[in-house]
Amino acid sequence: MQYSVLDGPSNNVMFREGQTCAQFVLMNGPAPRLLFAFAAGNSGAALWFDAAPVNWQLSAPLQAKQLNDAQGRVLHGVEAEVAADCSRLRIKSALVGSIRVLRDHQHDGRLPPAGCVEPTITSTANGTTMTWARDRIDGAPGYWMQMQVVDGHVEGMDLIAPPGRPLVLKLIACTGETPLRLLEARNLLNDKAAPAASAARRALEFLSFEDRFLAGGWRFLTYFGRDTLMSLRMLLPVLQPAAIEAALMSVLDRLDAQGRVAHEENVGEFPLIERLAAGLPIVDAPAVDLDYKMVDDDFMLLPVLAGCLLETGDRQAAADFLARPGASSISSTGPSGIPYGALVARNAALVLDKARPFGQQPVARHLIPIEPGQAVGDWRDSQEGLAGGTFSYSVNAVLVPAALEALQALLDSGLLDAHLDAIGPHDDLASLTRVWQREAPTCFLFARSNSAVQVAVSAYALELNLPPARVQSAMQDLAATETLVSSALALDAHGRPLPILHSDFAFALLLGRPDPATLQREVAQMLRPFPAGLMTEAGMLVANPVFGDAAQRDMFANDRYHGTVVWSWHHAMAAAGLARQLEREDLDAATRDGLLDAERRLWQCIHATREVASSELWSWRYDGQRFVVAPYGPQSKTADESNAAQLWSTVFIAVQAPHR
Repeated sequence: MQYSVLDGPSNNVMFREGQTCAQFVLMNGPAPRLLFAFAAGNSGAALWFDAAPVNWQLSAPLQAKQLNDAQGRVLHGVEAEVAADCSRLRIKSALVGSIRVLRDHQHDGRLPPAGCVEPTITSTANGTTMTWARDRIDGAPGYWMQMQVVDGHVEGMDLIAPPGRPLVLKLIACTGETPLRLLEARNLLNDKAAPAASAARRALEFLSFEDRFLAGGWRFLTYFGRDTLMSLRMLLPVLQPAAIEAALMSVLDRLDAQGRVAHEENVGEFPLIERLAAGLPIVDAPAVDLDYKMVDDDFMLLPVLAGCLLETGDRQAAADFLARPGASSISSTGPSGIPYGALVARNAALVLDKARPFGQQPVARHLIPIEPGQAVGDWRDSQEGLAGGTFSYSVNAVLVPAALEALQALLDSGLLDAHLDAIGPHDDLASLTRVWQREAPTCFLFARSNSAVQVAVSAYALELNLPPARVQSAMQDLAATETLVSSALALDAHGRPLPILHSDFAFALLLGRPDPATLQREVAQMLRPFPAGLMTEAGMLVANPVFGDAAQRDMFANDRYHGTVVWSWHHAMAAAGLARQLEREDLDAATRDGLLDAERRLWQCIHATREVASSELWSWRYDGQRFVVAPYGPQSKTADESNAAQLWSTVFIAVQAPHR
């Protein structure tokens, strides 16, 4: 497999062959970069340059490369040849090692406490070659990158192009990390998968392995629990049994002793670097470091598991899966061989324990907060993604009640009968579920009078240089409304709503059963034109700070990772959720008509942005008449960039336009 994805200033070449799964990133523009990312060990190599704006050209397809290090150990990688349309490039920095290290260096220039290496420079009649090579810091097979100036010459760290011709470089990058076992394409998708979604199918195949799915490349070529679970839930109708089991096992095998879902898996050299930085020995260090700081994925497991085990209708296959022993050595769950059913019971006990305080006394302070000392806790995991909030809407208003409801369904099925002791007392489960479903969403409601809405929308539009016609369009359906009621993105530590509009009601559409009044109110808010709501021609935004203060409006600008930007998977989740709600038979005609109209408008937007639908996220610009797609890249204030291949952005393979 080899294909390219253009994402703003970057060209991303995805490559899978034999033992190698790699992504080669050619970053064009004023901050040129060449970067290799490998699925094996989440490792990579990169060169950063100082130069005038550069455009790279890949001269030929990538080639798989295998070589031996100084000790004769095999390394796997790729070879590339590129041309640069510039007269001079200066090598600013070079790193070989963990992608996490490359991410950090890209973010703020930091360097690890160990693992940096100077190049070995060799000059021959064929040109000058620079090689960066080293073992992993524990002596294991390491990392190797070589750059040869094919056409041009070297002066110190400057690469000089020949007169009148481009500078041509040949690069080889390899890793000694253990290759992952590829999930064959025939074991991935069934015949229900959308045949037209070729970009999404390629991305999903690139990110799929026998024992895990990778979150996205280049920045997240490793396991993420939340990404795996939400992708599995939306892809479920089109996945082969082997792929479903691979995803479920990857999550269950990484539960901790409390039943918490692992957020991110640090593999390869990065756990060693962190131990070294903490003053701990790296001898006999665990091969995997699992991060459990997120809260939302703890409550995603049961709803997704219930969908996988109960919606397929194969009761015996579900029972066999839960009886299967897990690979507990991945995490701290203790001796290997614990049945998956017992691991599910651990998570169920955790959910019940955390849900009881609010279920017994439904006040805001008993909601489930993000972890102490953390600024993040749900999918909006940039430092400002929750506006400094403590209690997340998606966790408390949707995921906790969904987890309780899913646990009841699993108990009713009898599939967990062998593990009731581990789950513990649950006679109050039905009561807890009712209280959370009824009371938790109301904690996040805030109201604004029509006049206050008019003032806020007009002022925000002026800040964004939007014309008055945009304000009139955004306010049109509010003209007769005396008060606007909406759900806040989060609550602060005192339980006060932070009035940021958001797209997280899509979780409720996919996993819940909101009452008609709530459906009408929240869907209208999601589909209301920006800047009063979330909808633009460039996509449905994931946040809108129109009612926030100046600091919050800056936090959620369109150059912020979770600001007024568009995330592909939220398009998909909202579309899948609307389809699910329209299957209900208890909705009145007005509510159903409103959902049908929302579905039509959302799919118009999805079709209009289909060229970028497999990427992680994108921004927008206003061209004087409409909002148009703009890449989200390294020029953003948060120094993040979009992943060209993103696991949960592949879900349009399953989430398909309705034929109503």
